[in-house]
Amino acid sequence: MTLPRTVRLATTLCAALALAGTAALAQAPAYPSKPVTLVVGYPAGGSTDLTGRTLGEALAKQLGVPVVIENVGGAGGAIGAQKVANAAPDGYTLLVGANNEVAISRLVTKTTRYELKDFTPIGMVASQPMVLVASPSAGVKNLDEFIAKVKAAPGKYSYGSSGVGTGLHLAGEMVKQRAGLFMTHIPYRGVAPLTTDLIGNNLEFGVFVLSSGLPHIKSGKVVALGTTEVKRSPMTPDIPALGEHPALKGMEIGTWFALLGPAKLPEAVVARLKSALAEALKSPEFRQKMEASGSTVASSNIDIGPFLQGEVEKYRKIVQFAKIEQ
Repeated sequence: MTLPRTVRLATTLCAALALAGTAALAQAPAYPSKPVTLVVGYPAGGSTDLTGRTLGEALAKQLGVPVVIENVGGAGGAIGAQKVANAAPDGYTLLVGANNEVAISRLVTKTTRYELKDFTPIGMVASQPMVLVASPSAGVKNLDEFIAKVKAAPGKYSYGSSGVGTGLHLAGEMVKQRAGLFMTHIPYRGVAPLTTDLIGNNLEFGVFVLSSGLPHIKSGKVVALGTTEVKRSPMTPDIPALGEHPALKGMEIGTWFALLGPAKLPEAVVARLKSALAEALKSPEFRQKMEASGSTVASSNIDIGPFLQGEVEKYRKIVQFAKIEQ
């Protein structure tokens, strides 16, 4: 039986379109075929920026294309995170994000419009603890003396952080919650003025990211009371962990850095990025640079999705305890 001419034409056209589609797919360049942008939500020079630049160098070697760092500062990292959440899901705009913008921001300010679901988690990069310190004038040299002194005079003493709703602020509130202390929180516009007041004996206590506080601890300008995790940091085995103390048992709140992309990244792109990240994390050069900055390189087999969800819930409880809202 001979098919009608219109049916034959339609069949021929469908076959031609199918062949054209197959040819287009075959010609589509493999990912990545152009430079990748790593967004860092802070100005150059901070711990997230250092992590981003070190990771960018390592990823460029694995991906075979340039990796460009774009610093998009403002709103505690949230502006940079929002840029990535809004980016095309093609793998060419990624975020090196930390606690503040990834897990905390939406809990403490109504102006943050993105959520975890607006990102594709790729993997953990590194982490480092924070450290609780005392100014020389505070007159305490260890955790026992710190807890006793603050408990004896509720409300008399203050601690500082780099701002309301930051990881440093929440670490201080966790110390208060766990040990049953009453201290006033003093928010600073960054670490520099916080450091000035601690060293100048205008503030009794403060919380730093370990890499920021370490130079001042080593110089004797501030007294390290404890790092904010269950176990001592390999970088500072001489500084006790807060979680070791009975009054703060199990305390665990560090600073971490993760690689994320926009939501709905294609599976093939995610697989390529995860493979490149795993190889970067094993690089001796990458590990040396990160450890020199006070960070512990993450394991490539961490299931990042559940980890991030758990972090959000942990911070939610602290935010509710401290009644933080901007």
